[in-house]
Amino acid sequence: MPDRPLGLPADDTAGILKALAASGTLTELYGREPTGRLDPLLLRRILTEADAQSPTGTVLALLVQLASATPLLTEMADGPAAAHTLRAALHGEELLALAATDTAAPGSDLAALGTTADLSGTDGDMVLDGGKRWVTSALTAGHALVLARHRPGRHFTSFTWVLVPLTAPGVTVQAADTDLFDGAGLGHLRFHSVRLPREHVLGRSGRGLALFARHLTVERLASAAWAVALCRRALADTDRRLADRSVDGTPLRRSSSVRQRLADCAVRLSALDALWTQSADRIAGHHDATAAATLKALSGMTVEHVLTACGHLQGADGFDRGGAQRLRAEAAVFGIGGGATEVVLDTVAERLDQVLDRLTP
Repeated sequence: MPDRPLGLPADDTAGILKALAASGTLTELYGREPTGRLDPLLLRRILTEADAQSPTGTVLALLVQLASATPLLTEMADGPAAAHTLRAALHGEELLALAATDTAAPGSDLAALGTTADLSGTDGDMVLDGGKRWVTSALTAGHALVLARHRPGRHFTSFTWVLVPLTAPGVTVQAADTDLFDGAGLGHLRFHSVRLPREHVLGRSGRGLALFARHLTVERLASAAWAVALCRRALADTDRRLADRSVDGTPLRRSSSVRQRLADCAVRLSALDALWTQSADRIAGHHDATAAATLKALSGMTVEHVLTACGHLQGADGFDRGGAQRLRAEAAVFGIGGGATEVVLDTVAERLDQVLDRLTP
């Protein structure tokens, strides 16, 4: 028997979070005593239902909040400010921004980031300088989790997380220059001598990249679940459109070449769904980075293939408000956000023996 609908409102991200909290779904997702882990099947249900009725940007913000920002903060909420913010997030009262991509470095090269947290002061404060770009919920969140460098060098122990109120003096928020991703609150953040109490440094200094890598695996799992839902919706919409269009009295849906392209997309999507099902427990429960990279690579390639096919098959109609072309542009994020497809394929190549060993019966 299929799960009953969660009854999510067709609302913005904040409204959806409030509804999830009021229904007890957030408690079910993270457990009554959250540890940073979550229920992957429930997360998939939430994202699938949100995708069916909400703008792409709203679902993107919801994914980052549920799969990345809240679990990450859960593992680091060891001070009063962090604990208060976490309680608000778990009650659906606080949107969080996750600020990792730096203005001073390519998004995939986090070890080169230039945002700095000066922890050397003797007055009990720390000082944050630098900037982050393409931050989801930057325009709508109350706090940002900011990945910053606390000492020179590319070593993974040189980075830490800082909890930054986005209304703090020295913080500047600028809307991203795009008309895509309605509801995502995309923006860029600048930090100019932002002075905060030391309690805003999250967890132990030096664990920033390690913790981010752990929770990035679950974000990739969530992204793949959303990819299946989005592609399924786009493929079903394309199929309906082609059934209603005819050439010489024959529906386009009956054309052999069209049928084969639709079937090709369905087979690829089925493979992604099967890999998600096979990998979910290993990624959500054990933060398996190899499994997450494999799934992320396949989801990026599958979304690109399916949305390109849908855009082509819909023809001029694909450019209307509900057509495939705008969705195709937004869906390009699956091959970029959370690790570009080329980057994660390189990770898979480095661990090829692990991937192949899992194929042994």
